[in-house]
Amino acid sequence: MIGVGCASIKPVKKYGEPFVNHFRHTVSSGAGTFRQGAQLVGMVVSHFLKWIDTARVSERAAAASALARAYINSELPFEDRCAAEAALTLLLDDASCKVRLALAEALSMSHHAPPQVISALAADQPEVAALVLARSPLLTDADLVERVACGQKATQKLIASRPVVSMPLAAAIAEIGEPEACAALVANSGAEIASVSFRRMAERHGHLPLVREPLIADHRLPADCRHMLLVKLGETLKGSPLVLAMMGAARADRVMRDACVKASVTLIEGTRMEEHAALIEHLRLRGDLTASFIIRTIAHGKVDFFGSTLVALAQQSEQRVTALLAGGHDVALQALFRSAGLAPATHGIILRALKVWREVANGRRVAGVQEVSWLMLKELGGQSAEGDLATLVKSIHLDALRENARGHALAIAAA
Repeated sequence: MIGVGCASIKPVKKYGEPFVNHFRHTVSSGAGTFRQGAQLVGMVVSHFLKWIDTARVSERAAAASALARAYINSELPFEDRCAAEAALTLLLDDASCKVRLALAEALSMSHHAPPQVISALAADQPEVAALVLARSPLLTDADLVERVACGQKATQKLIASRPVVSMPLAAAIAEIGEPEACAALVANSGAEIASVSFRRMAERHGHLPLVREPLIADHRLPADCRHMLLVKLGETLKGSPLVLAMMGAARADRVMRDACVKASVTLIEGTRMEEHAALIEHLRLRGDLTASFIIRTIAHGKVDFFGSTLVALAQQSEQRVTALLAGGHDVALQALFRSAGLAPATHGIILRALKVWREVANGRRVAGVQEVSWLMLKELGGQSAEGDLATLVKSIHLDALRENARGHALAIAAA
């Protein structure tokens, strides 16, 4: 029997520390006993390779696991290590997936596994490949991108859920991944996702709740992507059979547009200054950066965003625009508005709102959207004013009245 006479010898590492035998059980056959653990030698591997031809599947799987763990956990001489690696490679051809699954379980998290074995297991049938694709540190980004491109939905989701997902790999998943993979990627805190990848996922799958909801919940999502998702949600609701039955197509379209405009103004509140330019360009390309939208932003006190809009439209420096908004005279401001393409009819109400928000910022006044919109309406002639501009300002004022009344009622109810 192989190994007889060696049982009393306790192998030690070079510093005298004993090896730990991770596998106490043995696999028996008519040819003798194959001891699993750190005591692998060339003769044992040779015996093992002959033994597997007659062993049962369960025995081969246990032996494959033991051999793999001994390979990655033991300090073997070079010749023995080569023999063990050859045996592991040969086991890839085993007809039973249970044997290859045992290899995958043992080797999937090791940095020292044979790379050719890991590569072959990653290309095996799904239940075998899953462990390696999800955990192996030996698979490069190029390997994983190839699997994403060629893989099925389950494979993509496994890769997207790896403990660490690099930016290039995340970009590949965002570009060609199925919705389930993209949702898993966004939910993965170990994934490094670039803004452009967020944008591609929003463009490709933003109409699906499976992807849209985790995207909106992610604090890393750029503001222009949030706006895109708001629009996609509005389009989904507009096309709902229930909404169409209750409102009709024309009214549903109008309600959706108004809701998106209001949501866009609210979105600005959570948008960082450095994201303003991207959001403005996104709105401009969509045709949503209209005069009415700009008036809404200044009426709601979004002066910083208003300034960023003027920088983009007037092609003026940020320093100059900021200085004019903070303390510029009316003539200089009107010239700035003209260079930004704002119609002269809008200048008066914008100046009126800007002066109020200046006083609020300097601590000389307490005011909100309700008061500012009322003063803007008075600039146009009050409640009796007519025209598109007056209608817009009236709607802003009525929305502010309704919102303030709702807040007051809730405060009374909570008292």
